[in-house]
Amino acid sequence: MKKRIAIVGTLDTKGREYAFLKQAIEDQGLETLVIDAGVMGEPQLKPDIGRDRTAEAGGGSIEALRRKGDRGEAVTVMGRGVSVLLPELYSSGMIHGVIALGGGGGTSIACTGMRALPLGVPKVMVSTAAGGDVSGFVGIKDIVMVPSIVDVSGINRISRGVFQRAAAAVCAMVEAYVDDKSDRPLIAATMFGNTTPAVETARHMLEKSGFEVVVFPCSGTSGRVMEELIASGYITGVLDMTTTEWADQLVGGVLAAGEERMDAAAERGIPQVVVPGCLDMVNFWEPASVPERFNGRTFYQHNPNITLMRTSVDENRELGRILAVKLNRSTGSVAVFIPLRGLSMIDAPGGAFWMPEADRALFDELKENLIEGIPVTELDCNINEPEFALACAQALLEMLRNRHGIEG
Repeated sequence: MKKRIAIVGTLDTKGREYAFLKQAIEDQGLETLVIDAGVMGEPQLKPDIGRDRTAEAGGGSIEALRRKGDRGEAVTVMGRGVSVLLPELYSSGMIHGVIALGGGGGTSIACTGMRALPLGVPKVMVSTAAGGDVSGFVGIKDIVMVPSIVDVSGINRISRGVFQRAAAAVCAMVEAYVDDKSDRPLIAATMFGNTTPAVETARHMLEKSGFEVVVFPCSGTSGRVMEELIASGYITGVLDMTTTEWADQLVGGVLAAGEERMDAAAERGIPQVVVPGCLDMVNFWEPASVPERFNGRTFYQHNPNITLMRTSVDENRELGRILAVKLNRSTGSVAVFIPLRGLSMIDAPGGAFWMPEADRALFDELKENLIEGIPVTELDCNINEPEFALACAQALLEMLRNRHGIEG
């Protein structure tokens, strides 16, 4: 059976461009399914799914949107409609990838729909917005953004090449064989530069025990990706050795992962070992990016583009409380490990961030607020000492064996 690619577009304003894209895909030997997300004018290309159905899926109607004439509301409703239609089409085997063209409005509509598709489904967006900050469009999904170079307006020497290459790209992605299956259960681990030795030591032990380990850098975005993968059922166990994104969330750093960080494993009952790794630091970009309200604090220049700020006693106390609240909601096995001689490479005796009173405030508040039944293991080690990392890995292995009967 031929693979089929969904084409999402406002056919009242960009019908000619979408007709060209449709032909370019079909010239590659694949089929297309065109979804109209336009509102005002008549479609210039006959769709397979009309705008009435798109609007209805988004909880509105074309008549109402036309009467109101509010472009922002139209983009919202049609984007919501596409986000309903695309997953339905994919789950039923009707489509195998998606592509779209657009300016700001068209990009918003199409990317809203693309974000509703699972990881791994080919998603290509040719956009006038590509090349700038596209995080608002892409979110945490694997959307390929292709700069349109010129406006999506007509077929010319430049746009013709961009559209044809984008069509070839999505076709190749759909046709590509990807071996994404493994007999080994998947473990998610969190890592920062300042906890790399610990996570690498634990990873080697877990992999020797028959598990596959996916390491997530604590960049804010990566934390959100990990949460989604856990919630989607990809992950068997969590080695959350680096919970530093909560320091940025609390204090106002640049690598916050949102209030939902640490929710997915708790809600799904995924076995997890949690360490307050790198909660000694808040992340900013270059020194000039640090807000004036932090003048007088202790800083460490990690590199020319990353400035670390030491968390205070009060901030650590609150971080301990937050971690306890998150872990208390767990429906599965949980264990907390505390490295008494520091939470990072620079939070160690003699290090730039060594502040035992701040760490102690964190540890005490965490233990005081944890419910009975969540074990806490305190080791007289720095987080990066092999003894500590191996203890964490061993505890997770035991949880997986005891709770799920997984041999490793």
